[in-house]
Amino acid sequence: MELAMLGSKSFSSTSEMMLSRPCFVPQLSSCRGFSLRGSYSSTSPNETTSASPHRVLDSYSRRINGTSAPISSLFLKKDRVLDAFDDEYEGVVVNPGLLPSNPHVFASALRSSLHHWKLKGKKGVWLKLPVERSELVHLAVQEGFEYHHAEKGYLMMTYWIPEGPCLLPSNATHHVGVGSFVINDKDEVLVVQEKHSTLDLLNLWKIPTGFILESEEIYTGAVREVKEETGIDTEFVEVVAFRHAQKVSFEKSDLFFVCMLKPTSTEIVVDDLEIQAAKWMPLEEFVTQPFIQSDSMFKKIIYICIARLGMRYCGLSVHQLVSKFDGRLSSLYFNMVEDDDSDCRVE
Repeated sequence: MELAMLGSKSFSSTSEMMLSRPCFVPQLSSCRGFSLRGSYSSTSPNETTSASPHRVLDSYSRRINGTSAPISSLFLKKDRVLDAFDDEYEGVVVNPGLLPSNPHVFASALRSSLHHWKLKGKKGVWLKLPVERSELVHLAVQEGFEYHHAEKGYLMMTYWIPEGPCLLPSNATHHVGVGSFVINDKDEVLVVQEKHSTLDLLNLWKIPTGFILESEEIYTGAVREVKEETGIDTEFVEVVAFRHAQKVSFEKSDLFFVCMLKPTSTEIVVDDLEIQAAKWMPLEEFVTQPFIQSDSMFKKIIYICIARLGMRYCGLSVHQLVSKFDGRLSSLYFNMVEDDDSDCRVE
């Protein structure tokens, strides 16, 4: 993700997270993910002869994700229901590891499965197709499945059974990038020139910027990008500002976090793949670059960073906390003035 003034790059957050925790879609008011519970199995160890076209066996269970959950197996005269887990919100998640090897069998089983799940009152269907099973995509489309998101190894497709608007969570909506303002005790700013940039940015000295990787924290991503581009070791201090823009790359929204870092080394080693040059530039020289002076956003960001250095502004520091909501360690960024004499000094 290129931020015109900062040259930022960003990362599109993966949609897998959206399938494992609650989320919100404004236009639908409510939107939730899933957790694995039960299973619809395509095989049964106790199959018996029956004159009924449907033979349903619900007399046994197995352990799924550490909990016991019922398994039901429906056999039609010719077609089987695809193996699928119940999700927490009355939907099903097809097991990608047990898809029929024959495309014709898959198409027939998918059609039968949709009919079965509709009768059972199910709502959303999640169908994950590994890249090696890409020949099944058009068959799923023919049955009414839609693309949800894709990664290198798979395509996720969905089907909403009930009448009315689909309440399944949407694909990831944002890219996330970081920019690192690093200044030493000589009032010199760590700056870079990128090898690949637009004509108006060719000679601009800018702060290091980059992608936040999947499952990476903002503060660790800022430190990593500085190290990769310049070889300088740093310590994260604060998030001093962030920018939110709409319909940027691939029509996604963009979040760009400006971070203040403290250098712990001085020798620059340039990344030859992305960076043309890097150096320590006097703060005054950095600020007076024509492009910075003519760009209101860039100029405001630098003003905020200078105010932080003068202890006239406090950014957001990171705190690691565990919530009972999901039992996971998370990063909460906040600032709290303990008393009237607090001045947000950089330790």
